[in-house]
Amino acid sequence: MAGIRRVVLTGGTGLIGRALSQYLAERGVAEQRILTRNPKRQLLLPPGARLVPWRAEPDALAEVLQGVDAVVHMAGANVAQRRWTDAYKAEIYRSRVETGRALARALAAVPESQRPRVFVQMSAVGYYGDRGDAILTEDEPPGQDFLARLCVDWEAATQSVQDFGVRWIATRTGIVLSREGGALPLMARPMRWFVGGPLADGQFYIPWIHIMDQVRAMAFLMNHPEARGPFNLTAPEPVTNEVFIRTLARVLRRPAWFRVPRWALRLVLGEMADAMLASLRAVPKRLLDLGFTFRFPDLTSALQDLFAQG
Repeated sequence: MAGIRRVVLTGGTGLIGRALSQYLAERGVAEQRILTRNPKRQLLLPPGARLVPWRAEPDALAEVLQGVDAVVHMAGANVAQRRWTDAYKAEIYRSRVETGRALARALAAVPESQRPRVFVQMSAVGYYGDRGDAILTEDEPPGQDFLARLCVDWEAATQSVQDFGVRWIATRTGIVLSREGGALPLMARPMRWFVGGPLADGQFYIPWIHIMDQVRAMAFLMNHPEARGPFNLTAPEPVTNEVFIRTLARVLRRPAWFRVPRWALRLVLGEMADAMLASLRAVPKRLLDLGFTFRFPDLTSALQDLFAQG
């Protein structure tokens, strides 16, 4: 990690945050300040990482941000944790947008010579909304649904850091594949019980990425001085849900006999079902243009790697 020695992470105790923290430590990042609302929680942290209490006051946050090389903002309530009531949608929004605004205000209070050089803002390919078969590069406009509006405001919350000479990056992430959590274990469980299968007609596109490529890409962008603005963090080959499930079944050596109808998902999940069935054929054009090489560019190799890990 040339030139990156000290970082601040929000959301550093989540699935992506833990993997990124470990990856950075293994590559010589000497100090990681992980902002959290629960600094007393017992976690196994990599060398050089420590939990720091989250305090929204600009002066308190500015002290944490001062003297670091990079800030990575990943904090946010889990979108898939529970049904989207109006109250939970408001919590999802606040946990992302308001924390981002607090960080941007705090950074303005950091002396110029002590400001971070780069600010990485987590976002999602949900930015584009349900777009069918259209190939989605970073130049596409945003959608109009809840997740799209959330991503627009999420990114906008921290863009003002550019006014202070800080390089700003938005990582529009797809479905991150990991054995440790996220969507993949939920997909694999019914498959192992011989009741797995595609969702609805299975023809909607899934923008996926192996967790190792996710953290490698984030570190690559942090260290690449030309990297600015939005980047799709998805594998080069998005696949339909039908193809994804059939590939997962083949890797797990299980059948994929069952199909979950749209009405059943809507009954159980409400509005969240529409987001789950949205078709997002996102591709990492800007990331590839910068020369990033995926370790797992195709779904079969990604799933074989993950399920070979014990």
